Order: sequence, then structure tokens, then C-alpha cells
Amino acid sequence: MKHKKISLITIGGGSASGKSTVAQKIGEELSNDNVVFLQMDNYYKDLTHLTLEQRQKINFDHPDAFDISLLIDSIKQLLQGNAVKQPIYDFQINNRSKNYSVIGPGNVIILDGIFALENSIIRELATIKIFVDTDSDTRLLRRIKRDVSFRKRNLDSVLEQYALTVKPMHDAFVEPSKRFADIIIPFDFHNSVAIDVIATKIKAIIKKMGYHDNDNN
Repeated sequence: MKHKKISLITIGGGSASGKSTVAQKIGEELSNDNVVFLQMDNYYKDLTHLTLEQRQKINFDHPDAFDISLLIDSIKQLLQGNAVKQPIYDFQINNRSKNYSVIGPGNVIILDGIFALENSIIRELATIKIFVDTDSDTRLLRRIKRDVSFRKRNLDSVLEQYALTVKPMHDAFVEPSKRFADIIIPFDFHNSVAIDVIATKIKAIIKKMGYHDNDNN
């Protein structure tokens, strides 16, 4: 008996590097393959037991801020062809929302997040690992625009967090994870040709994987 193999694409890179944009572009190229999107940001730990003031002191740019076990469980369930309940994170309260989204099943799972390539278990589950390589000045400008406009934060707090945690954690954990990537994308919003070429290549790789026999497992 044959069945289609479910593929996991992981997209890592620095904060505001363009990971979600790359994920969406790849998803558009793979539209006929029933794509499921997982965002690592939704898997921050549940901090309901802490006050808002206490939550604001958490280092959200460290791997320990994420509920990695829940994320891995979601990935494994999706790889087995099951739907999962993905948490929804609310950045204005620095905690999970009480709501969740049901996603899957699908033939292709695309996970994006700053530590998508940092965890060894997730790397082992991945079919293709991508790192979005964007210079620090561009990432900072995008982060300021995003956090001020969409997450309702003030400029001083954004710059303080960048200096105290974002940049140090990027240097310590995110940048070193680039060595695990199968593909490195030097990305900006005008680099659509490169993204299209890479997305087409990924589509070919997944198509080549095709089907496999249960008897061979």
C-alpha cells in the first residue's frame, strides 16, 4: 500500500528577517500540496501564573521561553496525518490567548521561527531546512515598525529589548543555527526572484520524494 509522505520545511532566521514572508511565498508555490503553517511564536510558554509585570521581564528571545515539547508534539501529530490545536499568542499581554486554531492535516508542513533550526529534534524531523539571512540593520528597522504599529509598543521599549536580549540571543543561538541549513536565503522584499527559484526547487524535491511503501518502513 502506498501513501504520500508528509514533508516538514523549517525556516529559521533572526527576528524580523522575513521568515513568514518566505513561508507564505513557498506556500503559494506549493498550493496544490495542501500546506499547513506552524508559527513558532505561537508556542511561547503559557505564563498565566505570572502577572503582566512579571511576564515583561521574561527573556522571550531565549530558547527556554518556548514550549518546545508541545511544538514537537504538534509537528509529530501533523507528520502522522492528524490535525492539531495550535495555541494563539497575544503579544499585547505577553501570554497565550484563551483561543486556539485547529490546523491540518496536510501534505506539507511549514514551520517558521527564530529557533526553527536550533533544536536538534526538530532538525531531525525536517525534510528541508532554510535559513533567512538578513542584515541586522534591516531586521531592526522591520522590528521597530512591526512592534510599534502592530504590537502597540513604544519605541524605547523596542530598542531596549533589542539591545538587552534580541541581539545577544541572536548572536548566541540564532546565527549559529545557520550552519544546519540546507538552503540559505539572502532575503529582502525585492528579492522575489531568488525566493521563487528556491520555492520551485523545494517543490521539485518534494515531488521527487513522491510516495513510499509501508512495507519499506
